Formats: sequence, structure tokens, C-alpha cells
Amino acid sequence: MMARLRVRVAPRSSSNRVVGWRADALEIRLSAPPVEGAANRACVEFIAELLGVKRNQVRLAAGAKSREKTLEIEALTEAEVRARIAASCRA
Repeated sequence: MMARLRVRVAPRSSSNRVVGWRADALEIRLSAPPVEGAANRACVEFIAELLGVKRNQVRLAAGAKSREKTLEIEALTEAEVRARIAASCRA
């Protein structure tokens, strides 16, 4: 079981946070700069923490050099991913 999640990243923000859904992509802001993969690592770590999964269960599948990224999350369905994101945004 593996879910795919599209994210739109805005690097160099004041903090790591979820902005909301934009079309079918989750918009997030990250404090990391887009230099030498720092924003990609921060994106994977932030999404893993947001979803309550281990970092190695989240993988950058596409978009390493783009603001639009596709992540693959092991052990969760797409419905579970959306539900966990909704729950964490409400908290």
C-alpha cells in the first residue's frame, strides 16, 4: 500500500506550516532554503511528522528541482493521508 501526495513548496518561510489545498496539491511553507536539497529534506521530514509516519516511509518521487513535488508515502492510503492532514490542520 502506497499513497502519492502532490505538494507545492514555498521555501525560506519564517516557519514550517501547511497553508492548505491548492487544486489537488497541498501547499506548504518551509523554513529551509532551496539549496543543495535542504528544502527537499525538510519537505520529507515535515510531511512524515505531519502524517505521523517514519521519515523513511516518505520518499520524494518527482520534482526534486521544482516547487511542485510528488511524494510517496508507504503504509497509508490516499484517503488516510488526506484524513491525517485534515486532522492535523484542525488541531
